[in-house]
Amino acid sequence: QNGERRPLEGESMNGLSILGTGRSLPDHIVTNDDLARRVETSNDWIVSRTGIRERRFAQGETLTQLAVAAAQRAMERAGVGPQDIGLCLMATVTPDWITPSQACLLHQELGLPEDCPAFDLSAGCTGFLYAMETAAAMLPRMARPCALLVGGELLSRITDMDDRSTCILFGDGAGAAVVKSTEGAPWHALLGTRGNREALWAAGPGNHPAYLHMNGQEVFQFALKTVPELARSLLDKAGMDRDQIDWYVLHQANHRILEGVAKRMKVPLERFYENIGRYGNTSAATIPIALDEMAEQEL
Repeated sequence: QNGERRPLEGESMNGLSILGTGRSLPDHIVTNDDLARRVETSNDWIVSRTGIRERRFAQGETLTQLAVAAAQRAMERAGVGPQDIGLCLMATVTPDWITPSQACLLHQELGLPEDCPAFDLSAGCTGFLYAMETAAAMLPRMARPCALLVGGELLSRITDMDDRSTCILFGDGAGAAVVKSTEGAPWHALLGTRGNREALWAAGPGNHPAYLHMNGQEVFQFALKTVPELARSLLDKAGMDRDQIDWYVLHQANHRILEGVAKRMKVPLERFYENIGRYGNTSAATIPIALDEMAEQEL
């Protein structure tokens, strides 16, 4: 009734508590001036259109190494060990291997228990949110109380460095969170799909190199229309007003998108956390990296 899902018999409607976060970025910083020496662009042009000033590109680091470092920091801050992890989820579209999954590689490196399921989620920039909702559904049925969620990408692997429309946007990095299933914790989510291959895509294995391609204007307009609508719907579902929210943590894709969403929602831009200027768009890693920075700053 009233559009609300009721628990099935014997099912509890648990939410999640975030116990600890972590992040790991490659050492190598690529500035806008660095890119301007390769493609026809400039620092002022990139900053004015995206808000990005620099990003990190892996040089020798693997995604496994970044994911393990982020996960270890999250587990340390959460005060948990491998024996406490009952679910391991990795959100990525740029794994080190096709198989075994990136989550399995992470599972092995961390020495997680054999009865801890581990698998990847390929949902692009929304991957970490899909991982959180998956953990909220699965954890009550797992053998241990905590889940390890990692969002990580090496987007430099699939970025054409001679394509000005994409090489300025993307970066590499990993963020992680340890979450615990918590009965009665406030938990509201809205997930959906628009399977539009013409907005953002990378070719399949038969097309090498499989570079990212994007219709930037279409993505921009979609975000400006859809994000405020979903935010309002989620606030309604939670029974909250926009002014009750201390921080809005959005995917870090473009400063102008954050600016436009804030304006349409009539919320001060200062309440939207932003770090895109330092990292660019790291896809599934943007939100956990932001959460870790916010935790460090006690925001």
